[in-house]
Amino acid sequence: MEDYKFDLERYLERICFSGGTDVSLDTLTRLHHAQFHAIPFENFDILLGRGIDLAPQALFNKLVLKKRGGYCFELNGLFLQALLALGFKARALLARVHLTGTPSGRGHQLTLVTLDNRDWLADVGFGSDAPRMPIPMEWDTPVTMGGKTIRLTDGGDFGTMFQARDKGGWTDLYSFDQSPVFPADIAYGNHYTSTSPDTFFTFSRVAMRPLTKGMITLMDRRLKIIDNGREEVQTLPDSPAYLDAVKTHFAIELDAPYENLKPLRPDDGKP
Repeated sequence: MEDYKFDLERYLERICFSGGTDVSLDTLTRLHHAQFHAIPFENFDILLGRGIDLAPQALFNKLVLKKRGGYCFELNGLFLQALLALGFKARALLARVHLTGTPSGRGHQLTLVTLDNRDWLADVGFGSDAPRMPIPMEWDTPVTMGGKTIRLTDGGDFGTMFQARDKGGWTDLYSFDQSPVFPADIAYGNHYTSTSPDTFFTFSRVAMRPLTKGMITLMDRRLKIIDNGREEVQTLPDSPAYLDAVKTHFAIELDAPYENLKPLRPDDGKP
């Protein structure tokens, strides 16, 4: 591990990236778009009882060499490695997730990038609600991308709130501040998020892959495909054929038999 050096060429090949790599907003935007579309969001190692290793080389081996996906600490951890290797000024931030209405602890990792004295939020690890490109750290400036309108706004005691607009108005997704984040903070958040029975990552099978005009999402056995305005919902079998569907739709090939996955709950797969 001590001799590890980020292999930029292999990373760029993994995310199908081409073009210049100068330190610029254009490069940041293209990198964000490329990794978000190339490396899926998924939590299968947690359900295989393997845990989540955030050591830089472990992340690179899993997401780049083994062509697996990961969740926020892995996806944004790898993205931060790439940005630093390219010479960007970037650092990790931690956020509280508000999706249930009750804020979590700081269990979501994202990235703050500074370019020409202007700050940008980059996040390739929030599943289907992640922004598809970096957004400026400016409050109340809505941005529409991938069919969704999002914004940053004043979160009061929570700092900055990241929101998405739906038919009912603005929905809180997560909140964060810009205080320093240390490796131990990330280790604490990752350990809780990947091991606590109170977090859905430890009992639900989750995967996400964006399409050019849509999204493929998996929650346990419920597979939803939204493509160019059309929606299709399938219920995957509770059998080894499940792994075939995961490989087909998310390009994830698990090196373990289906029986090694944590069993589904009795109501999994219901609409």
